[in-house]
Amino acid sequence: MDPLKKNPAWQGRRGPLVLIIMDGVGCGKYQEGDAVADARMDALWAIRASSPHTTLKAHGIAVGLPSDDDMGNSEVGHNAMGCGRVFNQGAALVSQAIAGGAMFRGNAWKEVVDNLKGASAEKSGPGKDAGGTLHFIGLFSDGNVHSHMDHLKAMIGRAKEDGVRRVRIHILLDGRDVGETSALEYIDPFEDFLAGLNKGGFDAQIASGGGRMWITMDRYGADWEMVHRGWETHVHGRARLFKSAREAVETYRREIPGIIDQDLKEFAVAGEDGKPIGTIADGDSVVYFNFRGDRALEISAAFEEDSFDKFDRGRRPAVCYAGMMEYDGDTHVPRRYLVSPPAIDRTMGEYLAASGVRTLAISETQKYGHVTYFFNGNRTGKFSEKLEDYEEIKSDVVPFEQRPWMKCADIADRVIHAMGSGKYDFIRLNFPNGDMVGHTGVYQAVICSMEAMDIQLGRIRRAAAGAGAILVITADHGNSDDMFEHNKKTGEVSLKADGTPKPKTSHSLNPVPCIIYDPEYKGEYAAGDKPEGALREGLGISSIAATCMELLGFIPPEDYDPSVLVGLTDIPHPSADIKP
Repeated sequence: MDPLKKNPAWQGRRGPLVLIIMDGVGCGKYQEGDAVADARMDALWAIRASSPHTTLKAHGIAVGLPSDDDMGNSEVGHNAMGCGRVFNQGAALVSQAIAGGAMFRGNAWKEVVDNLKGASAEKSGPGKDAGGTLHFIGLFSDGNVHSHMDHLKAMIGRAKEDGVRRVRIHILLDGRDVGETSALEYIDPFEDFLAGLNKGGFDAQIASGGGRMWITMDRYGADWEMVHRGWETHVHGRARLFKSAREAVETYRREIPGIIDQDLKEFAVAGEDGKPIGTIADGDSVVYFNFRGDRALEISAAFEEDSFDKFDRGRRPAVCYAGMMEYDGDTHVPRRYLVSPPAIDRTMGEYLAASGVRTLAISETQKYGHVTYFFNGNRTGKFSEKLEDYEEIKSDVVPFEQRPWMKCADIADRVIHAMGSGKYDFIRLNFPNGDMVGHTGVYQAVICSMEAMDIQLGRIRRAAAGAGAILVITADHGNSDDMFEHNKKTGEVSLKADGTPKPKTSHSLNPVPCIIYDPEYKGEYAAGDKPEGALREGLGISSIAATCMELLGFIPPEDYDPSVLVGLTDIPHPSADIKP
């Protein structure tokens, strides 16, 4: 790759450029339930008051999702910020592949089906039992962040058309990207859907499940025991037995008052003989139907890796395993996948490495992969071993509401040291607090998480002033800014039976802040009537890449989405509807 062209009009600053991603911190629409506004954020508001600032779109079409009804998420948000352009993302790609039939014409789907029918044992892999079962494992909702119910339904229907006789579904209950206690709103209609298909010798049933934050969907190696519990439940049926998924949900809610869907304990469905109906056996096929990669890699490793030491798998069934997408393009996990991910090329990280920029990427475990893998366009590893340092601070393995400050102080410690070291030109970091604690729905904890993060923002601001650094402060999507469910028509807070606000644990559709803190600012790049200058409005978070490139002294690629800065380069902005 050719290096970026330098901008002779920009002399730069003494210190590095620091990109601060406040994960899950948006600009709230409602007064009630906005934990960002309710928290004492003295440092953030002081920075904003004296600095050029704007807001950026972080959901829907602006980040490559099918429509503006779709909430943004950390994966697509970091993709957009890191690659500087908008690519169609997982949900849209899968929907297109299903609607046009490309998924079902692909080799992976054919291998999954043929394996069960014994049509081509040599081609299909290890399974040779013509009576095999097709298993689907994945997040059971229409949140459209990791998965979508419509994709699952389409595959089950097609499996029946293709001659599959037996299907078992292993459901990971959401309560995070959708309502926190909405599980039965998905289970009941789905059971009706299956009943309509179960004719002519076709047999499809829910076989096992549990909450997404209790089984199966761990990421970044934070808690392999989650995956172990999922393996025992889905593969071996070693879980508490119930007659139905509904009975399991109702029982756990009764026994554990206040529990929300994402934390529901594991369960398996038993048949009339009292045995689990959906254990995974030799000759079966398994589809993990999540399209997002971070919470798919570990369960994929458990199915695919011969040398596996994270937990004792016991009997490892010989199956034909496929993921919805390729979750890691570098290590090619999984080996078989139904839909190809977006081909993201020429990311900011790759350009900066080619241009000699010394970079540090840092977060704690929960978001480490976001400032590395996702930021680099779903690519594992560095572009330059010489120029790039990646640092992971281990996250606590406890419920986030119990440690809402998480590791933000540790991250700030390292960043402050790096700013003064003279070793780096560009530092990018992620504070996970607003997202990870926001997903718990515990309002007091979210307030605490915001104030803890704000303390660290203040420390970094003071260090930036001393080092002559520039801070670009933004977010990948909203969450903590919208913590209560609201009536969409009236805007009123929705209440639970006890009269308290109904918590919202999913991401918001709100824009996110973009603040340029530049203590040595001399008016080079912002224009407007305000003394602190003004930035462009109407852009999405994909504009962060060009913004950072300009502040590093480079001219961004012509096809990158425009910078928020006004006047730093002479490249005209192509969109008349985006005003300075």
